[in-house]
Parts: sequence; C-alpha cells; structure tokens
Amino acid sequence: MKKVLVFGITDNPGGVESVIMNYYRNIDRKKIQFDFLCNTEVVAYEDEIEKLGGTIYRVTARSKDRKKFYQDLDEFFSKHAKEYTTIWMNVCSLANIDYLKYAKKYGIKRRIIHSHNSQNMDSFVRGILHRLNKLVLIKYATDFWSCSEKSSEWFYFKKIINSDEYLLVNNAIDCDKFKYSENTRKKYRDEFCLQDKFIIGNVGRLHFQKNQDFAIDVFNEYLKQDPNSILMLVGDGEDKEKLEKKVSELNIIDKVMFMGVRDDVNNLYQAMDLFLFPSLFEGLSLSLLESQASGIDCLVSDTVSSESFFSDNLTSLSLSDSVDSWIKKIGEFKANRSNRKNCSSMTCKKISDAGYSIEFEAKKIQENFLKEV
Repeated sequence: MKKVLVFGITDNPGGVESVIMNYYRNIDRKKIQFDFLCNTEVVAYEDEIEKLGGTIYRVTARSKDRKKFYQDLDEFFSKHAKEYTTIWMNVCSLANIDYLKYAKKYGIKRRIIHSHNSQNMDSFVRGILHRLNKLVLIKYATDFWSCSEKSSEWFYFKKIINSDEYLLVNNAIDCDKFKYSENTRKKYRDEFCLQDKFIIGNVGRLHFQKNQDFAIDVFNEYLKQDPNSILMLVGDGEDKEKLEKKVSELNIIDKVMFMGVRDDVNNLYQAMDLFLFPSLFEGLSLSLLESQASGIDCLVSDTVSSESFFSDNLTSLSLSDSVDSWIKKIGEFKANRSNRKNCSSMTCKKISDAGYSIEFEAKKIQENFLKEV
C-alpha cells in the first residue's frame, strides 16, 4: 500500500476540504492511504479522517510563529518523510511552498502542487509571495495539478501547462447524493417552517471572494417585491460578523438564515428554490456543481468559469450590471419554474459525461498516485 501525505485541510470545511474528502472517500484505501499534515488545532472532518484510516499531524502555522513553524516542519519531515512516496499539496495560492521544500529536502520523490483558485484572495503581501514562488516552483514540485484552466493560468507558466507533468483534475461530485428528492424538500421545508417561502440560497465560505455582501444587497431589493422570500446562507468564515451586522442594519434579520457549517448541505439544496452565486472569482466551484445536480435554478456572476456550467437553468450576469438586472432575473426564474426532477436528472448526466463524476475522477487520481516514481 502506498501512503500519500496530504496538505490542504484546515479548520473550515470549505471547498478545497470538500474536494479532498470526496477523493479520500472514493479511492481504494487498500491500495492508497492518505495521512494529513495540518496547521490548525481544529481539523475539519477529523473524525471521518480517522475512521477512514488516516493519521493527522499538526504543525504550527507560519503566520502564528515563524520560528516554531520551521522547527515543526523539520521535526516532522525528518521523522516521517520516508513513510511517503508522495506529498499532495492543495492550496489557493503559492504564498507558502515550504511544505514542498521540506518534502524535497527529506527525499519525498513525488511532490504534487494542486491549484484551487484563480486569483489572490489574501493580503497584498501574500500576493507578492505568490508571484515570487511562481518563479521557483518548478525547483520544488514534480507534478502540477489544477482544478480549472483559469486556476492554471494564475498558478503556472505556459511551459508547465504544456508539459507532461501537468494534469487537470476536476472537482468531482457524487451526483446521486445531490439528485432532487421531493420527500427531502418537504421534510426540510417543514423542519424550518419554510413551506410557502421562496428560498434563495448561497453555499460557501463567508469571505469577500464569495461576495455574499452583494447577495444580501440583491436580496434586500428583491424582498421589496416578494416579501415571502428568504435568503439562506450556508457556511462560515471571517466575514460572518460583518454580514450579520449588515443584515441587522437593513432590518431583515427575520428574512436571512445564517446556517453555519452543515453536514447536510445536499439536503439543504433540495429546500432551496434558487441558487444565488455572485462570486468575485473562482477556481472551479464545488457548490455550483452540487446545486446544479440538485436541479435548482442558478444565477451566477460571469466571473465564474463556464467550465462549471451544465444546467439549462443557469444564467450568468455581470457584477457591473445593476441590482435591478439581478432582481429581474430572479423574478423570471420564479415565474417560470422548471420541472426540478427532470432538470436534476439531465444535469447529473451532463456532469458525469463531462468527467465531473467522483467515481471517474477518483480512479484517475488513484492511477496517478500508483504510478512508479
């Protein structure tokens, strides 16, 4: 059995974490086992990781204590590097590639960098570090993976993208888990007393990238023509307090549901009527794939890669368009509701045919991990 050291799980079960876990659940763990190197005290999916046979190792975050971070890395790799054929580093920027550097120093032969975003989502300084590390990345990584073409362009030079060491790895989902269910819809709408409401949903980290601030602006104006509507925000993040304050100042607290982190997001999609996704940028959104698989109408920003568009009931608008344009489109979706079950079934087939099925993609990366180094 080959062991792979995985970096990329934080304390927030967001998109990257979900991608990694989707693969972990679906590989043949008799052939490959994942262990996880993390720099947070709380680790998302910790119980599940341990049940699946993985070991979690913790190091100090560089941002908390730089000296201790390097001491921890040196201690970990000197002790454990020989156990692994591969390190798989999942990141949203190249601001910190020290994990790859230490993996190389201590002899891990296969060093995979996997890009999951298409633009800087952090500080100005981290943006500079990303650009600097992009220049030297080829010295430390042996394989270059990406979730989308946009993400590749931000992470890698064309020489890498055109090389044999480059691989596009789709953010795949288990479509069966998200297929539309009328029974689940009724159950969840009853549970939250939403029987006669028009539910506009958003799933993602509460972070400026996901642009829930704009979603609230759109919803607040739409509410004036449809007082029976509800905005459901699923997720957590650093913008939570700011968004809650905004909702309070707009006096729409009773119309916005902050759901936090959930392990039943697949069922919450069933309760929604429209998925509102005005992200400023994306690598390739897992939640957008999931929402489309559920057959829900989707209204997204045109900054989101069309690589992830599969539903016939999806429209993209520019963030520079007026709020009225977004409201008008929501009204059109509500007035012309599609057959949700049929839409879900057809969209799931398109997603699978395009290679975004977890069953297909898990086999692809498994074969890749099993290759001789």
